[in-house]
Amino acid sequence: MYYCVILDLTDIIKMNQQEIFDLSFANQEKAKSILKKSGIANVWEQNGCRVNLIGSLRMGLFANHRDIDLHVYSKGITEDSSFAIAAQIAKIPEVTEIKCINGLHTEEHCVAWHIFYKHEEEIWQFDVIHIEEGSKYDGYFERMADRITEVLTPVQKEIILRLKFDTPTDKDYHGVEYYEAVIADGISNMEDFEEWVSEHRKKPMYYWIP
Repeated sequence: MYYCVILDLTDIIKMNQQEIFDLSFANQEKAKSILKKSGIANVWEQNGCRVNLIGSLRMGLFANHRDIDLHVYSKGITEDSSFAIAAQIAKIPEVTEIKCINGLHTEEHCVAWHIFYKHEEEIWQFDVIHIEEGSKYDGYFERMADRITEVLTPVQKEIILRLKFDTPTDKDYHGVEYYEAVIADGISNMEDFEEWVSEHRKKPMYYWIP
Protein backbone atom coordinates (compact mmCIF):
# COMPACT_ATOMS: atom_id res chain seq x y z
CA MET A 1 0.00 0.00 0.00
CA TYR A 2 1.29 3.47 -0.88
CA TYR A 3 -0.19 6.92 -1.16
CA CYS A 4 0.46 10.21 -2.89
CA VAL A 5 2.87 11.90 -0.50
CA ILE A 6 1.57 15.13 1.03
CA LEU A 7 4.10 17.07 3.09
CA ASP A 8 3.66 20.21 5.15
CA LEU A 9 5.17 23.54 4.11
CA THR A 10 8.20 23.25 6.41
CA ASP A 11 9.20 19.96 4.79
CA ILE A 12 8.81 21.39 1.27
CA ILE A 13 10.94 24.45 2.06
CA LYS A 14 13.76 22.21 3.28
CA MET A 15 13.81 20.07 0.13
CA ASN A 16 16.32 20.73 -2.63
CA GLN A 17 15.48 20.64 -6.33
CA GLN A 18 16.29 16.96 -6.82
CA GLU A 19 14.22 15.96 -3.80
CA ILE A 20 11.27 17.94 -5.15
CA PHE A 21 11.65 16.23 -8.53
CA ASP A 22 11.95 12.80 -6.91
CA LEU A 23 8.80 13.33 -4.85
CA SER A 24 6.89 14.46 -7.91
CA PHE A 25 8.15 11.49 -9.91
CA ALA A 26 7.09 9.02 -7.20
CA ASN A 27 3.58 10.48 -7.12
CA GLN A 28 3.50 10.52 -10.92
CA GLU A 29 4.32 6.82 -11.08
CA LYS A 30 1.53 6.18 -8.59
CA ALA A 31 -0.92 8.09 -10.79
CA LYS A 32 0.14 6.14 -13.89
CA SER A 33 -0.37 2.91 -11.97
CA ILE A 34 -3.88 4.01 -10.94
CA LEU A 35 -4.69 4.97 -14.54
CA LYS A 36 -3.66 1.55 -15.81
CA LYS A 37 -5.34 -0.38 -12.98
CA SER A 38 -8.64 1.50 -13.33
CA GLY A 39 -9.22 0.40 -16.92
CA ILE A 40 -11.10 3.66 -17.57
CA ALA A 41 -9.03 4.59 -20.62
CA ASN A 42 -9.51 1.08 -21.99
CA VAL A 43 -13.30 1.42 -21.91
CA TRP A 44 -13.13 4.50 -24.15
CA GLU A 45 -10.68 2.79 -26.51
CA GLN A 46 -12.88 -0.31 -26.73
CA ASN A 47 -15.68 1.98 -27.91
CA GLY A 48 -13.58 3.32 -30.77
CA CYS A 49 -12.29 6.47 -29.11
CA ARG A 50 -8.81 7.94 -29.41
CA VAL A 51 -7.50 8.52 -25.88
CA ASN A 52 -4.81 11.09 -25.01
CA LEU A 53 -3.28 11.83 -21.62
CA ILE A 54 -3.08 15.58 -20.98
CA GLY A 55 -2.37 17.87 -18.04
CA SER A 56 0.26 17.60 -15.34
CA LEU A 57 0.77 13.86 -15.77
CA ARG A 58 1.64 14.33 -19.45
CA MET A 59 4.05 17.17 -18.62
CA GLY A 60 5.81 15.60 -15.64
CA LEU A 61 4.38 18.34 -13.40
CA PHE A 62 2.20 16.08 -11.25
CA ALA A 63 2.48 16.97 -7.56
CA ASN A 64 -0.03 15.62 -5.01
CA HIS A 65 -3.48 16.41 -6.42
CA ARG A 66 -5.21 13.10 -7.14
CA ASP A 67 -6.48 14.17 -10.55
CA ILE A 68 -5.88 12.46 -13.91
CA ASP A 69 -6.82 14.26 -17.13
CA LEU A 70 -7.80 12.50 -20.35
CA HIS A 71 -9.14 13.80 -23.64
CA VAL A 72 -10.99 11.24 -25.74
CA TYR A 73 -12.12 11.74 -29.32
CA SER A 74 -14.72 10.19 -31.60
CA LYS A 75 -16.95 11.24 -34.49
CA GLY A 76 -20.65 11.97 -34.24
CA ILE A 77 -20.86 12.28 -30.45
CA THR A 78 -24.36 12.43 -29.04
CA GLU A 79 -25.59 12.47 -25.47
CA ASP A 80 -26.75 8.88 -25.94
CA SER A 81 -23.41 7.61 -27.25
CA SER A 82 -21.32 9.32 -24.58
CA PHE A 83 -23.67 8.30 -21.77
CA ALA A 84 -23.58 4.70 -23.01
CA ILE A 85 -19.81 4.62 -22.55
CA ALA A 86 -20.09 6.26 -19.13
CA ALA A 87 -22.61 3.56 -18.17
CA GLN A 88 -19.96 0.93 -18.89
CA ILE A 89 -17.47 2.81 -16.70
CA ALA A 90 -20.06 2.99 -13.92
CA LYS A 91 -19.94 -0.80 -13.73
CA ILE A 92 -16.30 -0.71 -12.56
CA PRO A 93 -16.62 -1.61 -8.85
CA GLU A 94 -14.14 1.05 -7.72
CA VAL A 95 -16.01 3.87 -9.47
CA THR A 96 -17.96 5.60 -6.71
CA GLU A 97 -19.49 8.59 -8.53
CA ILE A 98 -19.78 10.10 -12.00
CA LYS A 99 -20.68 13.71 -12.86
CA CYS A 100 -21.39 15.14 -16.30
CA ILE A 101 -21.35 18.54 -18.01
CA ASN A 102 -22.89 18.57 -21.47
CA GLY A 103 -21.07 20.97 -23.79
CA LEU A 104 -22.14 19.50 -27.10
CA HIS A 105 -24.19 22.63 -27.81
CA THR A 106 -21.13 24.90 -27.36
CA GLU A 107 -18.12 25.58 -29.61
CA GLU A 108 -16.21 23.03 -27.54
CA HIS A 109 -18.40 20.18 -28.87
CA CYS A 110 -17.74 17.95 -25.89
CA VAL A 111 -19.13 16.10 -22.91
CA ALA A 112 -17.09 16.47 -19.72
CA TRP A 113 -17.07 13.51 -17.35
CA HIS A 114 -15.76 13.65 -13.78
CA ILE A 115 -15.24 10.10 -12.60
CA PHE A 116 -14.38 9.33 -8.99
CA TYR A 117 -12.39 6.18 -8.45
CA LYS A 118 -11.50 4.58 -5.11
CA HIS A 119 -8.06 3.06 -4.71
CA GLU A 120 -7.46 1.63 -1.24
CA GLU A 121 -8.34 4.59 1.04
CA GLU A 122 -7.91 7.29 -1.60
CA ILE A 123 -10.40 8.85 -4.01
CA TRP A 124 -8.94 9.76 -7.39
CA GLN A 125 -10.71 12.01 -9.89
CA PHE A 126 -10.56 11.27 -13.60
CA ASP A 127 -11.47 14.33 -15.67
CA VAL A 128 -12.39 12.88 -19.05
CA ILE A 129 -13.43 15.25 -21.84
CA HIS A 130 -15.19 13.48 -24.73
CA ILE A 131 -14.54 15.74 -27.74
CA GLU A 132 -15.87 15.65 -31.30
CA GLU A 133 -13.05 14.49 -33.55
CA GLY A 134 -11.92 17.23 -35.95
CA SER A 135 -13.56 20.04 -33.95
CA LYS A 136 -11.82 23.25 -32.83
CA TYR A 137 -10.20 21.79 -29.73
CA ASP A 138 -9.11 18.44 -31.16
CA GLY A 139 -5.48 18.23 -30.02
CA TYR A 140 -5.37 21.78 -28.62
CA PHE A 141 -4.54 20.87 -25.04
CA GLU A 142 -2.08 18.20 -26.13
CA ARG A 143 -0.22 20.93 -28.04
CA MET A 144 -0.43 23.18 -24.99
CA ALA A 145 1.12 20.49 -22.78
CA ASP A 146 3.86 19.70 -25.26
CA ARG A 147 4.70 23.38 -25.72
CA ILE A 148 4.94 23.92 -21.95
CA THR A 149 7.26 20.92 -21.70
CA GLU A 150 9.37 22.32 -24.54
CA VAL A 151 9.97 25.75 -22.98
CA LEU A 152 10.06 24.76 -19.30
CA THR A 153 13.40 25.21 -17.52
CA PRO A 154 14.49 23.12 -14.51
CA VAL A 155 14.19 26.18 -12.27
CA GLN A 156 10.65 26.89 -13.49
CA LYS A 157 9.72 23.25 -13.02
CA GLU A 158 10.97 23.34 -9.43
CA ILE A 159 9.01 26.54 -8.70
CA ILE A 160 5.80 25.11 -10.18
CA LEU A 161 6.11 21.90 -8.17
CA ARG A 162 6.91 23.78 -4.95
CA LEU A 163 3.88 26.01 -5.48
CA LYS A 164 1.68 22.98 -6.08
CA PHE A 165 2.98 21.16 -3.00
CA ASP A 166 2.61 24.39 -0.96
CA THR A 167 -1.00 25.00 -2.01
CA PRO A 168 -3.47 24.47 0.87
CA THR A 169 -5.98 21.68 0.27
CA ASP A 170 -8.88 24.14 0.48
CA LYS A 171 -7.60 26.18 -2.48
CA ASP A 172 -8.72 25.37 -6.02
CA TYR A 173 -6.18 26.60 -8.54
CA HIS A 174 -6.05 25.43 -12.15
CA GLY A 175 -2.88 23.77 -13.38
CA VAL A 176 -2.47 26.25 -16.22
CA GLU A 177 -2.54 29.12 -13.71
CA TYR A 178 0.67 27.80 -12.14
CA TYR A 179 2.27 27.36 -15.56
CA GLU A 180 1.37 30.79 -16.95
CA ALA A 181 2.22 32.60 -13.72
CA VAL A 182 5.70 31.05 -13.51
CA ILE A 183 6.64 30.78 -17.21
CA ALA A 184 5.08 33.98 -18.55
CA ASP A 185 5.21 36.29 -15.54
CA GLY A 186 8.10 35.02 -13.41
CA ILE A 187 6.08 34.28 -10.27
CA SER A 188 8.21 32.38 -7.74
CA ASN A 189 6.41 32.29 -4.37
CA MET A 190 2.98 31.51 -3.00
CA GLU A 191 2.12 35.03 -1.87
CA ASP A 192 2.75 36.49 -5.33
CA PHE A 193 1.02 33.54 -6.97
CA GLU A 194 -2.17 34.03 -4.95
CA GLU A 195 -2.18 37.73 -5.88
CA TRP A 196 -1.53 36.82 -9.53
CA VAL A 197 -4.48 34.40 -9.58
CA SER A 198 -6.77 36.99 -8.01
CA GLU A 199 -5.93 39.53 -10.72
CA HIS A 200 -5.82 36.97 -13.52
CA ARG A 201 -9.35 35.74 -12.83
CA LYS A 202 -10.70 39.24 -13.43
CA LYS A 203 -9.75 38.91 -17.11
CA PRO A 204 -11.99 37.34 -19.76
CA MET A 205 -11.41 33.59 -20.02
CA TYR A 206 -8.80 32.46 -22.55
CA TYR A 207 -6.59 29.46 -23.24
CA TRP A 208 -2.87 30.18 -22.77
CA ILE A 209 -0.01 28.55 -24.65
CA PRO A 210 3.58 29.81 -24.18
